[in-house]
Amino acid sequence: MKLVTAVVKPFKLDDVRAELSDIGIQGMTVTEVKGFGRQKGHTELYRGAEYTVDFLPKIKVEVAVKAELLDSVVEAISKAANTGKVGDGKIFVTSLEQVTRIRTGESGPDAL
Repeated sequence: MKLVTAVVKPFKLDDVRAELSDIGIQGMTVTEVKGFGRQKGHTELYRGAEYTVDFLPKIKVEVAVKAELLDSVVEAISKAANTGKVGDGKIFVTSLEQVTRIRTGESGPDAL
């Protein structure tokens, strides 16, 4: 079992969700986050004063999947979130040692 964590631009969330639904992914967790990488933020003008926005709004999508679905999930997210510009995001993959469904007590891959 793997946990796929993707940090993407906010306007790409619907595209990512649709791509994951198309390959049979039924659940995900979505969190609004802020951060920066190579984009490094930008300067804005507000009421005549200039200020720097260091942290840009992003969306973090987390999906727990069986190991055999990993490649198709990473490919689907990459395809959906890609704009070809700096700041498209990152995908992280980590191992899941155990998963338990609270309602039924199922554990392991059956809990996904």
